[in-house]
Amino acid sequence: MTDGNTTDALTRLEQEGEIAADYLEGLLDIADLDGDIDMDVEGDRASVSIIGESSSRDLNKLVGRDGEVLEALQELTRLAVHRETGDRSRLMLDIAGFRARKRAELTELGEKAAEEVKGSGKPVKLEAMTPFERKVVHDAVAAAGLRSESEGEEPERRVVVLPAS
Repeated sequence: MTDGNTTDALTRLEQEGEIAADYLEGLLDIADLDGDIDMDVEGDRASVSIIGESSSRDLNKLVGRDGEVLEALQELTRLAVHRETGDRSRLMLDIAGFRARKRAELTELGEKAAEEVKGSGKPVKLEAMTPFERKVVHDAVAAAGLRSESEGEEPERRVVVLPAS
């Protein structure tokens, strides 16, 4: 049995997803792009994906180089949700599977860095990453039994994987 707070939080996240989906459908119409919108709740955040036919390259325009356009669209979508609800949103947007692929690559990077640290006993500094990328790497390192921290200032903030204490 779920308590009222859990149900309320789930309902709020589902509402965020619906607002985001409406906003993104309008954007796709304006841009004359085809895509299906999938909504979900992952942990403590709403997740919205725009999925296209495998032969469609148009959606890649919404991803941009290294996900730059995707990041901007995510922020705009969060603002649209905020405008409707009055609450800050942590909504996650994925387009054409870009984030899903990136998450898999970053998880592997975190696992390899953890193995390197376990073998050498020395910290490993990774390249600068976005907050989303750092979070995925931190999670992978923690799952491998080590700890990590972020250092530096944006946009040069990076993950450092630390040996076991």
